Amino acid sequence: MADEKDKPTKPTKPVKRPKKALFVIMCILSVLVVAVTLVVGVVASPYFDLVTTFTTKPDMASTEVQQASQATRDITEEVEAEGVTLLKNENDALPLEGVTKVNVFGSTADNNFSYGGTGSGSGDTSKNVTFYQGLEDAGLSVNPNLKQFYDENAISAQDMGLVGTDWNLYELPQSSYTQDVIDDAKAYSDTAIVVLTRKGGEGFDLPTDMAAYEGSEAGRSYLELSPNEEDLLAMVEGNFDRVIVVLNSPNAMELGFVDAPQVDAALWVGTPGATGCEAIGKVLTGAVNPSGRTVDTFPYDVESAPSYYNFGAHDYSNVQHTNQSMFAGSGDATAGTENVHFVDYVEGIYVGYRYYETAAADGYIDYDATVQYPFGYGLSYTTFDEKIADFSDDGTTITMTVDVTNTGDVAGKDVVEAYYSAPYTPGGIEKSAVVLAGFDKTKLLEPGETQTLKISWTHEDMASYDYTGVKAKGGAYVLEAGDYQVSLRRNSHDVVDTRTVTIDRDYIYNDANDGARSSDGVAATNQFDDVSFDGGVTYLSRADWAGTFPTMAPAEKEAPAEIKDALDNPAPVENPDVDDVTYGAKNGLTLADMTGLSYDDPQWDKLLDQMTLNEQKMLVSNGGWMTFSAKSVGKPAIVECDGPNGVNNIMASYNGTQLTGQSVLGYTWNKELAQRVGELFAQEATALKVGGLYAPGADTHRSPFGGRNYEYVSEDGLLTGEIVAAEVRGIQSQGVYCYVKHFALNDQETHRGDAGGLVTWANEQSMREIYLRPFEIAVKDGGTMAIMSSYNRLGTTPTAESHALLTQVLRNEWGFRGSVVTDCILSADTVNINRGLRAGNDLYLAFMQNNMLTSDTLETAAGHQALRNACHNIFYTEANSSSTFTVGMFGQSPLITAVEVVLAAIIALLGTYFVRRHMKMKRWRAQQQ
Repeated sequence: MADEKDKPTKPTKPVKRPKKALFVIMCILSVLVVAVTLVVGVVASPYFDLVTTFTTKPDMASTEVQQASQATRDITEEVEAEGVTLLKNENDALPLEGVTKVNVFGSTADNNFSYGGTGSGSGDTSKNVTFYQGLEDAGLSVNPNLKQFYDENAISAQDMGLVGTDWNLYELPQSSYTQDVIDDAKAYSDTAIVVLTRKGGEGFDLPTDMAAYEGSEAGRSYLELSPNEEDLLAMVEGNFDRVIVVLNSPNAMELGFVDAPQVDAALWVGTPGATGCEAIGKVLTGAVNPSGRTVDTFPYDVESAPSYYNFGAHDYSNVQHTNQSMFAGSGDATAGTENVHFVDYVEGIYVGYRYYETAAADGYIDYDATVQYPFGYGLSYTTFDEKIADFSDDGTTITMTVDVTNTGDVAGKDVVEAYYSAPYTPGGIEKSAVVLAGFDKTKLLEPGETQTLKISWTHEDMASYDYTGVKAKGGAYVLEAGDYQVSLRRNSHDVVDTRTVTIDRDYIYNDANDGARSSDGVAATNQFDDVSFDGGVTYLSRADWAGTFPTMAPAEKEAPAEIKDALDNPAPVENPDVDDVTYGAKNGLTLADMTGLSYDDPQWDKLLDQMTLNEQKMLVSNGGWMTFSAKSVGKPAIVECDGPNGVNNIMASYNGTQLTGQSVLGYTWNKELAQRVGELFAQEATALKVGGLYAPGADTHRSPFGGRNYEYVSEDGLLTGEIVAAEVRGIQSQGVYCYVKHFALNDQETHRGDAGGLVTWANEQSMREIYLRPFEIAVKDGGTMAIMSSYNRLGTTPTAESHALLTQVLRNEWGFRGSVVTDCILSADTVNINRGLRAGNDLYLAFMQNNMLTSDTLETAAGHQALRNACHNIFYTEANSSSTFTVGMFGQSPLITAVEVVLAAIIALLGTYFVRRHMKMKRWRAQQQ
């Protein structure tokens, strides 16, 4: 008999059933978890990397980020200090010695001051040093009443968001400046600083006529003074003893007004980024001696440039395309059907100083009446003596040794510029009368101190590209026989001293004659006959300046039948008979194992054999601001972001330090400084967990109206290339890779990304000597391991589908090894991914382009080989960067995981509740029996 104490105790009250509603909720949650898991596992799983990348932000307050940010802020000030260019300085107006108080005039000096541009090169300006702050930090007191006057009356420019620029000019009319305002300013100081601002940005070029905008009038361009600005200058000139103009613009302006005797000094400051205004204040007070040099020619009239007449909006009236892109209608792309647009580079090689110096040498223009400030021009607070101390030519390399002595009273830096003039035969290969051969910048020289600099270049560097077959059928670089005048110059126009190099015969760098140039993998031959000739354009020639000088291109014209047919009916995807690839091999390799291996090492084949087809298509097709992970080879997702003027992660919404505009870096003419900028830029990127940068910009200032000139260095290919290459070396030395952009001839914003792409016509000589030259230097001297292709077309072929550009020239001729990404094609369907992969474009700056891959790629051996090759190129870039193994993560999004965990936890709790209630009820019923 059981002990009494072992008998179950009867509950004092019955156990209630769980409420039916709770059971229903648990069932719904269970179904939801199953559904989420199914969706996550089958549908969303391939896109976890996107969610992870764009929902994960760095700790902006961390010590690492703060230290990196401070370092880039410091070097931004240093760049501006060397980039500020003194254009005029009469009557010892500058520096402001003994001056403690100043008046700042101009509605743009505060809220409308331009620190950068819009688009990929934009940044957070909230922490920027303002122009007023820069003056005050330099020890200058700024008239507070005048500042208050502008605060109360000036109109702020519109915030255009990511893309676009407010072209209205908001200078106040003279009626706003009451006599009390003027009298107060005169009593405060006899020194007036007038700030004039122009802006630029992605998506749109600067207006050539201001008829549609406020603050100016029809017949004036954005690069001319507005009537209100003219009145402001006249008022200031009539009331103040010392007038200093500060030009805050990324684009070369018409500056004839600076010649007025009442203007004592003028400073070009460009776009100074986060801290550059500190440097501007120091230059004005003399704490820093300006040493910048112009990167563009400044003509009195921008219409004197031959490029002026073929720039902007020009349409083919008989060819229409419909934008099929994912986000058609955003940015500068428009939804719906529109005419296809074109641009003719009819000026040929005569861009910037190449035109002005050559036309003047031939007597076609009056140089002094046409050009105000030459390319490479800039003044200083001290004086320098430059002389050729030694000169040698060993038959391959020319070396100019220059002694630079500071002959003035204050310390300063000088820029040494070497040029050459090649022999020219009328009707022969086109030659510029002057071409920049090399340059260097001195250290800070104390008064009386001398530094010796050596500038070297090769005979090959002086060769011209003969695309018409004057000396080389089928095209080649040709170094023609004759005397080459080599000169040391203050700028492109003012000669210090000359030497002569005699070339004894024609050197033709092709397989039939002297072989490829020593820097080329294969000899360069014509690759762009369809771009040079099919446009039906007449290129400017010094053999007949008057007869070939461009006229205004028509707003519309009909495309010839063959061009229309090529645009309407692109070539089909080719599928040659090749061996198929291996998928899913178990070779035990990871991407980390590839570090340091040559591009052709057999290990790459073993690694690529491990990938799946799905991994390959997802990697190449989803390259928007990141690259996808690939578990089969241990590759994590990697963050990539804009831009050329500082880290600008537009998808995750965070910014690094806003650097100066790329053009300001060019104004420094300092390669060593550019390399240090790259190093610190990369260190900040690393601190922000960014592995790849869409930077630097290497396109050309073809026109002063270029909307993105602030992102590009200059009008000259060598200067641009040397500065960009130095920055690339700096960036990549820190383990960050960078996509030099936009390859190529992306020199205007108007219609660049509209439906069908901008059809660009240019002769191959100008392409190779000017527009491709910076990229060539970035590859050969900078060692860049990534390139960004452009939106536009070369002739009728999109650049991202151009085998001639991306494979023959870039890889075969120049020896590039690495990856090519498109420009952002989310809002512009300027490339077909299936044709692009075969041309050599590896990565697509978009999302879900995998849906655009057709059976030509996914179901053929040739398509599989194209995907595999693209992955090889992407992996090679990333394996040779330290960021590959520190940035990104595997697995699904933590957000999705968190949702599933929460739902599962709720279900578990409810399930536990139901089970416990069920067991208690079961015991209660047993006790009742």
